[in-house]
Amino acid sequence: MGPLRWRPPQPPQPPSGVRDALAFAPDVPQPPPPFTRAPRQDEDSLYLNVWTPAVRPERPLPVLVWIFGGGFMGGSGSDPFYDGRKLAGEGAVVVTVNYRCGLFGFLAHPALGAESPDGVSGNYGLLDQLAALRWVRDHIAAFGGDPGCVTAFGFSAGSASIALLLTSPQAQGLFHRAILQSPGAGRPLATLAEAEQAGLALGDDLAALRALPAQDVLARTALLSPKVRSLTRPRVLRPIHDGWLLPRDEREALRGGHVHPMPLLVGSNVDEGTTLTPGVGGGNAGRVPRPGRRQLRFACDRGRRAVPRLLGPAGAAGGGGHVRRHAVPLRHAAAGARHGAAGAAHRKYVFTRRRPGQPDGPHHGAEVAYVFGNLGAGGEPFDGGDEALSRTMRRARIAFAQSGNPGCRNGKATGPPTTTTVLGDRVEAGSGWRGPQLDFIERYYAG
Repeated sequence: MGPLRWRPPQPPQPPSGVRDALAFAPDVPQPPPPFTRAPRQDEDSLYLNVWTPAVRPERPLPVLVWIFGGGFMGGSGSDPFYDGRKLAGEGAVVVTVNYRCGLFGFLAHPALGAESPDGVSGNYGLLDQLAALRWVRDHIAAFGGDPGCVTAFGFSAGSASIALLLTSPQAQGLFHRAILQSPGAGRPLATLAEAEQAGLALGDDLAALRALPAQDVLARTALLSPKVRSLTRPRVLRPIHDGWLLPRDEREALRGGHVHPMPLLVGSNVDEGTTLTPGVGGGNAGRVPRPGRRQLRFACDRGRRAVPRLLGPAGAAGGGGHVRRHAVPLRHAAAGARHGAAGAAHRKYVFTRRRPGQPDGPHHGAEVAYVFGNLGAGGEPFDGGDEALSRTMRRARIAFAQSGNPGCRNGKATGPPTTTTVLGDRVEAGSGWRGPQLDFIERYYAG
C-alpha cells in the first residue's frame, strides 16, 4: 500500500553495498498461483530474473524476454516452468519479468486519470513490461546480451501484451522480434471512459483505496471481474484503449498494419479451448454439451446456428470446438506483420504433440514446458519424443532470436522456410489449419 500504488513504475534506488541476487523476489498480490518459487506476495514485486550461459561470450548473445500469462489476473516470473537455464544453454540470455496484474495492474479510475500528467489511468501492468524492456536495453550487455537483438516472447496474456506493445508508440525500439504463443489478442478493448466508470465500483476516495492492505484490494476483484469471461466482449481488468499508451483498438491496429516492423513467430495449440471454455467441443459424437452451448450463446450473439455446425469432436481434424480467442490473432498478427513490416518475415506454428497417455489436447499452455525444456516441472509424464521436440523448439527459438528465421542456425539455413510448421510427433510443414472455423470468427468480428 502507499503512494506508488496505481502509478507508473519508478526507477529503482541503487542498492548500498553488494546485493544478494540469487533468490527469487516476491510475486505481485494475486490468488495463490499453482507454481511459483517466490518467497511471498508483495506490491514491491517489480523484479526480473536473468539466465546467461556466459557473462563474457565471444560475441554478444541474443536476448529473449519472457512475459508470463495468466489472464492479466496473476502469474509469476519465478514459475518453475519458466526457468531459463536450459533455453539459455542453447546460446542466449533469457529474462523473465514480473508485472502487476488484476486490480493492482489494470484498475482505471477517474481520480487516477485526474492526477496523471497524460490524463490516463489503467495499463500499469503494460508500463511495468515497458520498464523491464528498458532495463534490458540499458543493462543486458553486462550479462553478455546484445541490446540490439531482443526478442519479446510470451504466452496467453503475456503474448497478448506483446501484441499490444507492437502497436504502442512507447515500445518503439525496445524489442526487435516477437514470438506470440497462444495470443489472447484481437478482441475489442474497453475504452478509458468505460474502464474508469467501472472503476468507481471501488469507491471514489483514492487516498482510502491506496491505504487499504493489499489483501483487501484483492478481495474487491469481483466488483470488476465478470463471472463468465466473454470470448469477444471488452473487459476492464486487462489492457484498455487509453488513447496514449494504446492509441488504437487492437484489432484495428493489427489489421491495418499499425505495428512496429519486425519478424513475428505466432502459434497456437491444437486444442486450446477445451480447458478454457467448459464443455465446448466435447460430448458424445461431437455433440456440444449444454454448458458449452450456453457459453457460445453468451460469446456470440450473432450466428448461433452456424457455430455448432462448425464444431467437431475433440481432437477431430478440422474440429472447431477448440477455435477460441487464441486462434484468430494468428491471422491478425500475420496481417499486421505484412502491412507494417514492409515485407518482414512472419511464420506460424501449430503445436499438436500429446504426452504419453494423454487422451486429448494439447491444451492451452502445453507448449511452454517444451519451449523452456522444463518437461517435468508439473509432474506430467514425458518420453524421448518429448525431449527431442523440446530440443528442436528451443533451438528454433534461439535461431529466430538470432536471425528472425527459426530455420536458421548461426546465420545458416537448416531447412526451407514454411508458412506454418506443425510441431507434433513429427515436425513438418502444414497449411490451411481450421480455415472454415477461422473464417467464421473473422466474419463474426466484422459483422
